[in-house]
Amino acid sequence: MSGPIRRNVRLRKEYLYRKSLEGVEAEKYEKKRAIREALKEGKALPTELRGEQEKLREEIGWEDERTENAPQAIDDEYAFAGTRDPKICVTTSRDPSSRLKQFAKEVKLMLPNSQRVNRGNHKVPELVDVCRQSDFTDIVLVQETRGEPDGLLVCHLPFGPTAFFTLSNCVQRHDIEGVAPMSEAAPHIILNDFETTLGKRVGNVLRCMFPVPKPDSKRVVTFSNEDDYISFRHHVYEKQGKEVVLKEVGPRFEMQLYKLRLGTLEQTEADDEWVLRPYMNSAKRRRLL
Repeated sequence: MSGPIRRNVRLRKEYLYRKSLEGVEAEKYEKKRAIREALKEGKALPTELRGEQEKLREEIGWEDERTENAPQAIDDEYAFAGTRDPKICVTTSRDPSSRLKQFAKEVKLMLPNSQRVNRGNHKVPELVDVCRQSDFTDIVLVQETRGEPDGLLVCHLPFGPTAFFTLSNCVQRHDIEGVAPMSEAAPHIILNDFETTLGKRVGNVLRCMFPVPKPDSKRVVTFSNEDDYISFRHHVYEKQGKEVVLKEVGPRFEMQLYKLRLGTLEQTEADDEWVLRPYMNSAKRRRLL
């Protein structure tokens, strides 16, 4: 067994071990929460916790904003987002049309520190293995139907998750009037109206494709959720006296999530964290994101 394969097997075992500890950590979290509430309200500590209250109170004293919440294995992939810049592989489905190739180029320019890879005849498992060995953090794969981009897959490496989106109303840069030149600066990210647990999870997947911007960056990327359709817009701005002028950079499109898989792109046997079902469309008042 080669070195990269052994390393991948070891990392998978560590990930499964961390996931197996979730029950133990959740029980400890509930005990700490009971102690916090008792101290905050000035009530007596629960009788069953008095034997281990000293140890738990000492642990509470060392916790910060990130560690005071119950840990979850599915969130470990994004726990340290921002400590290193993402490295993204942008590719297409097989035998892409010229329009899909152009759209992939624009996605590559849109994502800082990304590389566009020609798909060729590579199978999905081969593509994922090469990206793991090359230390990519994400794979972005765009798909088409009859020359029109209609699918976007975001796969986080090395263990997932993988988000599947449909695309609609795709307008490329050359179709936008008065389009501004593409900036290479890391953009500020606006995530609008991602309120539910699933919405925050999807917002995290989208946000972590971009590096941390500098405060003086003039580039803005917006993901705006309305009725579970995510509108993507890309602008640069400049100040003219007291006014701020926005100029669209492009591309622009709408996205709809239809599946969130806990594994990577090639792991068809992995559990689905969430799937859009046909009957969900009848629940008009329910908001998923």
